[in-house]
Amino acid sequence: MTQTTHTTPETAREADPFPVKGMDAVVFAVGNAKQAAHYYSTAFGMKLVAYSGPENGSRETASYVLESGAARFVLTSVIKASTDWGRFLEGHVAEHGDGVVDLAIEVPDARAAYAYAVEHGATGLEEPYETKDEHGTVVRAAIATYGQTRHTLVERAGYDGPYLPGFVPAQPIVEPPAKRTFQAIDHCVGNVELGKMNEWCAFYNKVMGFTNMKEFVGDDIATEYSALMSKVVADGTKKVKFPINEPAIAKKKSQIDEYLEFYGGPGVQHMALATNDIVATVKAMRAAGVEFLDVPGSYYDTLGEWAGETRVPVETLREQKILVDRDEDGYLLQIFTKPVQDRPTVFFEMIERHGSMGFGKGNFKALFEAIEREQEKRGNL
Repeated sequence: MTQTTHTTPETAREADPFPVKGMDAVVFAVGNAKQAAHYYSTAFGMKLVAYSGPENGSRETASYVLESGAARFVLTSVIKASTDWGRFLEGHVAEHGDGVVDLAIEVPDARAAYAYAVEHGATGLEEPYETKDEHGTVVRAAIATYGQTRHTLVERAGYDGPYLPGFVPAQPIVEPPAKRTFQAIDHCVGNVELGKMNEWCAFYNKVMGFTNMKEFVGDDIATEYSALMSKVVADGTKKVKFPINEPAIAKKKSQIDEYLEFYGGPGVQHMALATNDIVATVKAMRAAGVEFLDVPGSYYDTLGEWAGETRVPVETLREQKILVDRDEDGYLLQIFTKPVQDRPTVFFEMIERHGSMGFGKGNFKALFEAIEREQEKRGNL
């Protein structure tokens, strides 16, 4: 008789050559961090928990740390550039607009993670270093990934402060909702140039020991006018998932082409935020002014025939424009915002999973047709 061995998240982490604990933070470079912090507090229901700026010794930058459950955003803007880092942030905003500069990953051992990554081909940006305050010690290091994006490797087991040494606790900008809008970062999607997707997937395979989780090519992600290809890499526990997109040849400009043009190169396209109640989340965000992509009513006419029954009635899904996908493991509910800045670049996805670990393959055509309608309005299709 054959015995089946079940791998737990803990044993999977121990078996990984590059173990991770999860996403530590998504770090944005923005033109005005104070205003951005207000937006994510009011529109996304996040809670301001920490701050670093001139008032507590940071003369070059102001940074606001917002959280919702385990999800953490860090919004940084330059006050007066005086170092290479400040000049980099200033130039990043000028070239790309508001965007993600760092997908920080929490690791159990930052020194070991950095050594493994560099040994396997990563470009080191910051060698491991310690920072301390009365709350303990944090060890960090950083490596480069696509475009001007980096991964800071954060070891914080010996730290119980609000974020990092140099940050102080901050009072919420507005009172956060009684029920949080979302509780974790589900995945972060990167857009790269034509022909570079496999190269960057191989990078994560080699440098971090990530494995290929999903692949979408050919007709998987194509409409009459545009197409793209995507592969998903993930760590052994599936806590950190990075889909990588590249454009595909088609009649007109794809959403990836539009992003690369207006962002000025490769970068993070969107973050998916996990929620336990997508209907309540969408209603709250709409009421706060967040705009979501529109979905034609015809999508819902036959939804029950192929998606089956979900916990949310079809009429509620239709009313809120929420998409459904089902696979062999279960189903998911998802919806996408429009870009959250004037450039058609960074946007967000809200996702509620019920068993499925997919990425909405059954919705690709409806989703990308919705994106094309927005592209056409902007004159960029």
